[in-house]
Amino acid sequence: MRVKIDEKLCCGCGPCSEICPEVFELVEDISRVKVDVVPAEHEDACREARDNCPTEAISIEQ
Repeated sequence: MRVKIDEKLCCGCGPCSEICPEVFELVEDISRVKVDVVPAEHEDACREARDNCPTEAISIEQ
């Protein structure tokens, strides 16, 4: 699984980095993905982060 963040949509509010800090981090008020491929043990947390993103900036590719 891979995740992407649309920087144009991201408002830097931070739920993704709170829900899954192993994959997401805030850098200069924009969320960034820290890994190329999401480890299997963090896939559910990534889906939760995507579902909780208020601007729908997170997308997931299988």
